Amino acid sequence: MFAEKNSRLRKWLPLSFSLRFLFGNFRILLWSLALILVTALLTWAGYLLTVDLVNGLLGDFFQQAPDRAGIIGWFQLQGWQLLKILFLLISRVIAFYLAFLLAYTLTAPGYAFLCNAVEKRYLGEKFSDDIFTWSVVLQDLLEGCKIAFFGILVTVAAIFLNFLPLLGSVLVVFLYIFYSTLMLIDYPASRRHLSLGEKLGWLKKHWFKALRLGWLPALISMIPVVNIFLLALFFPLFAVHATLNYVITVNPERE
Repeated sequence: MFAEKNSRLRKWLPLSFSLRFLFGNFRILLWSLALILVTALLTWAGYLLTVDLVNGLLGDFFQQAPDRAGIIGWFQLQGWQLLKILFLLISRVIAFYLAFLLAYTLTAPGYAFLCNAVEKRYLGEKFSDDIFTWSVVLQDLLEGCKIAFFGILVTVAAIFLNFLPLLGSVLVVFLYIFYSTLMLIDYPASRRHLSLGEKLGWLKKHWFKALRLGWLPALISMIPVVNIFLLALFFPLFAVHATLNYVITVNPERE
């Protein structure tokens, strides 16, 4: 199978290989297209709901500009405008991540099925399958909730890190890179019944591979507005790519 034909790539499978693998398997491609549509719709709906909620709680503060009279009024106006810009930027970024985490959680069983199919196709007869039951679906949802909650903590930490000059921004980028990888390897790792701590341990042990897997999803997620659609569009490919590279680290003897 694919594992036997590509033994020279055991340490790292490039994104180009994952792309060919995805488009070379019609059923996996078809399932990926369905997940793209569902993820995009759920993320967009969640984004609109989150933005409305945030605007309802804090938006009134920015409806009425402060008094412009005198020098003090001028400074107050400038500060108000700066706060408004920061509020719009931060609230939209947070809204996106919360919305995507919601979509990620709800579609976790679908992506788990996708990654399961990828492993089966890649390993062939060396693949050991789990019996599909509703308890497995519930377990996938539970693991998705754990990762989503962890993502909320990551987002909160990123907000505070941004207040650190220069270094904070660099740390935020790395934080989102590793978290993006955690989301992607969650599917094959959960099939092996690994805990969140064990998944984090994999990131620590394979930190360089984690950087290579997570930098592009993290970069796309930081693009305003279109990140919702771009990440939903490429997430199945990233999931396939991460699954293949995860498999060759935890199951080298099967190849």
